Amino acid sequence: MAMIRFENDAIEVDAALIADGLGIAPEQVQAAMREGRITSICERGIDEDAGTFRLTFFAGERRLRLTVSATGEALRRSTVTVREPPTAP
Repeated sequence: MAMIRFENDAIEVDAALIADGLGIAPEQVQAAMREGRITSICERGIDEDAGTFRLTFFAGERRLRLTVSATGEALRRSTVTVREPPTAP
């Protein structure tokens, strides 16, 4: 299975990829997302970034950001520790 897959207007990201970036065990990812301990944002590129997506995952003070092509190819990846996780608008 591909690490990142687009299908029927949904994005599927392998739990191992998220876990690695957030410093948790892969088997914890799904439950943490359901419980709201991991949140995410998907942004679609425009203009010169058209055809790319930025997927950001937050867990506590950790942030994983993936920039991927529309075919799921990882273009960039970064993990940082932030002072305060963002709040929902």
